[in-house]
Amino acid sequence: MNEFKKEVQSPTNDVVDSAKGFAFSFIFFFVIFAIGVGIRLIGN
Repeated sequence: MNEFKKEVQSPTNDVVDSAKGFAFSFIFFFVIFAIGVGIRLIGN
């Protein structure tokens, strides 16, 4: 058996971790976009 399979760092599923990463990055960039749109609307 592969020695790396014996001692895994994180036993959780990789799909869940990648979905969390995608969601957090999407929310972050959406907040940046919303702030920019808000500033533009206030400026006009």
